[in-house]
Amino acid sequence: MEYALKSKNLQKKYRGFTALSGVDINVPKGAIYGFVGKNGAGKTTLFRVICGLQDPSSGEYELYGVKNNSKKISEARRHMGAVIETPSIYPDLSAKENLKHQYRILGMPDFDGIDEILNLIGLESTGKKKARNFSLGMRQRLGIGVALCGNPDFLVLDEPINGLDPQGIIEIRELILRLNREKQITVLISSHILDELARLATHFGFIDKGKIVCEMSADELEASSRKCVRLKVTDVKALAKVLDEKKLEYKVISESLCDVYAEPNLTELTLDLVKVDCELLSLENKDESLESFFISLTGGEQDA
Repeated sequence: MEYALKSKNLQKKYRGFTALSGVDINVPKGAIYGFVGKNGAGKTTLFRVICGLQDPSSGEYELYGVKNNSKKISEARRHMGAVIETPSIYPDLSAKENLKHQYRILGMPDFDGIDEILNLIGLESTGKKKARNFSLGMRQRLGIGVALCGNPDFLVLDEPINGLDPQGIIEIRELILRLNREKQITVLISSHILDELARLATHFGFIDKGKIVCEMSADELEASSRKCVRLKVTDVKALAKVLDEKKLEYKVISESLCDVYAEPNLTELTLDLVKVDCELLSLENKDESLESFFISLTGGEQDA
């Protein structure tokens, strides 16, 4: 398998603080790699290191097979585009002027391709409107457009849907899918909205306390996600007592809802509930969400 990014024992230390603690990450070429971790887990630090904004303290990484200490690493980074923390745009310039400015920075010989990028990010009709008057979603798309200057085939996106309304989230999602499917661009993306990330990613990496704790494909995640039966009852305490007696694993959701991580014999369960004056109102088969999987993997509350 070819990889856009690989790292081995990558570390980044500051005074009295270790942001990356031996990170081993493997981003397959052509993937949408969802990077999941709590605030402070090291996601943005890793992005800054691989983009050349910071040097690692130790360890190594490769971009398209080129090691970070190679003389060719700058050339390899030309395959990359990135939006880290906030979009790098000029608020007093229009969308087209922003892209032209980025072309000049990259030393592009002409402005061929700018109209295609504007169409791709859905800003072809903004004319002379200044970026400061754009909605947050439009600014995020413009930031991605700036990252696309130079025709990268590896895109690094740090929280691209953070703060967006539902329509803005849909627009960014559709853009990322289009870039991946039509342009074959590999995408490394982090997001707080894990359910949305689950709609996009083909692969996942989970980072906790500066270390990758798990990597898997979306298919592997689906196969390993715990399935459960959600029961709605009139008395969840009575249900819990019955489930304890049967030694079945469960999680109480509310006063009337409970997830059972097994396939109970419903006839027996219903009869046992009648004995404790509890009625089974409904049941629903459920799969574990990405958020639930993340919490079970790292412990504590989700704050990716």
